[in-house]
Amino acid sequence: MAKEIKKWTTLESRYLIQRPWLTARVDKVQLPDGRINPEHYVLEYPDWVNIIAITRDGQFVMVRQYRHAMDVVLTELCAGVAEDGETSLEAAQRELREETGYGGGTWQEIMVIGQNPSICDNITHCFLARDVERLGDQQLDASEDIDVLLLSRDEMLDLLHSGDMLQALMAAPLWRYFAELEEKQ
Repeated sequence: MAKEIKKWTTLESRYLIQRPWLTARVDKVQLPDGRINPEHYVLEYPDWVNIIAITRDGQFVMVRQYRHAMDVVLTELCAGVAEDGETSLEAAQRELREETGYGGGTWQEIMVIGQNPSICDNITHCFLARDVERLGDQQLDASEDIDVLLLSRDEMLDLLHSGDMLQALMAAPLWRYFAELEEKQ
């Protein structure tokens, strides 16, 4: 029989910083056995989306961009933040169109994952968009410098096997796609 795991009780919370892209708080919590942890840090984020977008001819629509925290340029899935009032599907469709110029096709949510539930409060909705097509130009935010790449199935697998896909929230749905969702021909 599985052990019953009980929730902690939040005794106090205070914000350390509240900015558009960074909100951090410290909680004073009581554990089920009565012990007090005076400093448990939580990063608050809106929910995120990412998209495995595949064209009618089987090309993966990927983006390449600089990631300042790690000081690297990475090839990634198109991804972004769900804005207030948007469903996760609407956010995913908007992000794909804005970052790549691609859209249309058929969409399905393939998984929901958390980046680090011990300290982060948001989730990522992962979508598969099949048969997308180029609808127009990118519509990038002021801080975005994004190159759009079309990769074959084998190039995508090479990217995963090489370890060059550093973003775990993107590697997970890609591995699931290849393990369970890829249409066998």
